[in-house]
Amino acid sequence: MSKQISAVEWYENRIFILQIQLEKKEISLGEYSVTRVELFKQAKAMENERVTEAYRIGRIGKSIKEFNETFKSE
Repeated sequence: MSKQISAVEWYENRIFILQIQLEKKEISLGEYSVTRVELFKQAKAMENERVTEAYRIGRIGKSIKEFNETFKSE
């Protein structure tokens, strides 16, 4: 089973790699800046997906509970 990481951890790992590439002069400062912004946008989108999914799952659970309470046969 693989460990899932948060969007923040993912971003931190990617930025670390990007900084190493910059220090080794594998990428230019311009490429670093553009890539850093793109990585930030990706991390925001990942977090948004996680929150949306958590809300959806919570809403489904609440709907099932409400249904069971409303239509509970006694």
